[in-house]
Amino acid sequence: MTFFIFLLACGAAASTGILFKPGPWYESLAKPSFTPPNWLFPVAWALIYLLLAWAGYRLTLIPGSQVVLALWAAQIALNTLWTPVFFGAHQVFAGMLIITLLWLVVAAMVVLALRLDLITGLILFPYLAWLCIAAALNFSIWRAHR
Repeated sequence: MTFFIFLLACGAAASTGILFKPGPWYESLAKPSFTPPNWLFPVAWALIYLLLAWAGYRLTLIPGSQVVLALWAAQIALNTLWTPVFFGAHQVFAGMLIITLLWLVVAAMVVLALRLDLITGLILFPYLAWLCIAAALNFSIWRAHR
C-alpha cells in the first residue's frame, strides 16, 4: 500500500506534463545539440517516477530515514512546480531557479540515501543524472533567449 501512495504522488507530479505540454512555444526555441529526442522525455520520466516511488517505499522501511523522506517530499513538490512554470508560464529563468533547487535537493537525497542503503541510493541516481541533462537544457535555453 505504501508504494502506491508514493506512486500516486509521482502520478500527480507527472500529470503536470499532461496539463502543460511543451507545444509550439518549446518547439520554436533554439535548443542545444545535446537535446534528447522528444520521444525520450516521457519514457525517461515514466521510469524515473517508478524508481522514485520504489525508493520512497524502501525509505519507509529503513530506520532513521526521516530526513531523506522529507527531501523526497520536497523534491516531488519542486518537480511538480517546474513544468507549469517552464512550459505553462514560459518562465525560463524561474524554471532555472526551480530546477537548480530541485537538483540540490535530489543530490542531497541521493547522498543521504546512499548512506542509509546502497540500493535505494542507486535507485535514485538515474533521477539525478536526468536532472543534470534537464538543468543543462534549461540553462542553455535561458542563455539563448534572455
